[in-house]
Formats: sequence, structure tokens, C-alpha cells
Amino acid sequence: MILMQPQARAVLQILVNRSRVKQEKPLEIDFHLVEFNDVRYHILSVAKEPHYMTLSLGLPLPAPETVFSGDLPLGAVEAVRGAYGSLAQVKEPPEMGYNLTLRIDLSQLPADEEDCLQVLTKFASVRSVVLGAPLREILKHLAMNTVSPDADRLTALMHRPRESFFLVPQADKVTVIFPMRFKDANDAVLATSFLQEFMEARRTGGLNTAPPCLWSSNPPAELQGVSGLALDANCGFVSFVIFARHVEGDKLERTVWNLSTFHAYVSYHVKCAKAFMHTRMRRRVESLIR
Repeated sequence: MILMQPQARAVLQILVNRSRVKQEKPLEIDFHLVEFNDVRYHILSVAKEPHYMTLSLGLPLPAPETVFSGDLPLGAVEAVRGAYGSLAQVKEPPEMGYNLTLRIDLSQLPADEEDCLQVLTKFASVRSVVLGAPLREILKHLAMNTVSPDADRLTALMHRPRESFFLVPQADKVTVIFPMRFKDANDAVLATSFLQEFMEARRTGGLNTAPPCLWSSNPPAELQGVSGLALDANCGFVSFVIFARHVEGDKLERTVWNLSTFHAYVSYHVKCAKAFMHTRMRRRVESLIR
């Protein structure tokens, strides 16, 4: 199994290359990038402002039930300011066509190369900071055995274009529910099998401390009252139960990222399974021809 990293590798490489250029030397860059689930980046640096660079983030269209504040997930601006401090300024309004624009002060980057790389990696992880903001806040309260005052009984968070996953926050646990959808019929069959095995794998001896995982073809009882369109899932529903031990210390950020990208994780492995089977079939045909 392969877990994706929160930093966008292409964005990180551009930031690293730009930071290595002497700021006294005018340099203009203008990159437009698109990542999985329709997350867009625009990195701009102009010669007349050699000490600054702008990084814009564009998010996919949210579903109607998703919790948003303006153009961003609830608490995203506060999370960005907390993550980057004086290193970056949130521009208001953001660049046209984007949800967030950061003005990065290159003169404040650490002189040490390793420290600088850590800071730039955090900037390249802006997607996780923004999209994971409401989930991170709820899980922080879970670590203290409390419920966030801003959380509803059932909270919908965005993770894909026009698609949500759902949280049921309680003081001692948070239940996370994913309606799983795949457009391709073959992908849906493979994903359903993968998710059923995913649930069975949790019962093996080495995964006793992992979050409990359940799969069902029908909507769980916690989703009563949710609109029918949000419950249109051709691969069933996956539920994880997150306890305080899963969000202690450094585990918090890893849990936020893994939950936020769970559908992409499943989709990636479905594509890998298809590629593997196609390769086996081609080899079999070649052997029969010989």
C-alpha cells in the first residue's frame, strides 16, 4: 500500500529552485499546476519584487451540504496564519479564479538549507492546511475529550469536486463516513472488493490499534436526514471510528491527511490493480501465441 504525501512535489520543486536564486537577481516565474481532485496552484514571481512570491490555491466546487466560510473551508484562514505566521501574508481578495493567495516573503526564509526545506515543504502542503482545517479542529478537540463548539451533530466536509464525507463528532470518538463513488463500472467493482478486504484486514493481529473500519452497501444510521444526492454511492459506505489515541501528538496531521485523501488512496490502488491485471493478461496472451 502506498500513502500519498501532503506536499505537492511539483510545487515544492519550484519553490526550492526559486529560493536558491539570489534575491538581488531579478527572476520571473509563472507556473500553473493541477493536482488530483481538481486542486489548482498558481506560482508567480515578478522581477520588480525579487523578495516576494505569490502562491495561489484553487479548490474544486463544493457540494451544497459542505461547511464553507466564504470561499474556504471553515477555519482555513486561521489555520493558514497559524501555519505560516510572518512568512506569508494572506492577500484579500485572492487572485481571480482561486480561493486563497499567499504572498511569501523570501527574505524571511531560514539561511540553513535543511530548515529552509522544511519551511518550503510546509508551503507545498498548503492543500492539507486549507482542506484539513475543519477536520483538524474537530480532531484537536477529540484529543482533549471534548466536542468543538462549532461542530454540528453531523458535519459535511469537502474532499472531491461536488462530493463530501461526513463526521459525527463526540467527546470520546469521531465517526468518519465516506460515500464511495466511481464513474467507471469496472472501477466500481474493483473498489467494492478492495473496500471489503480493507475492512477484513483490520481484524488481523498487527492492526489491533488501527481505527475500526466498517463497510456497508446501505447508508449508516448516522446519515439519516442527509439529502439523497449526497448518499448516491455505487460502492457503498466506509466508516472509520477515530479515538483520541489516533490523534495524539504527531499523529494528528497524518490522520487529517489520510482521511482527507482516502478516496484518492482507494482510486490509486484500483488503478494499480487494473494495470497489474492487464499486464498479466498481456503476458498470458503472449505465452499462448508462442
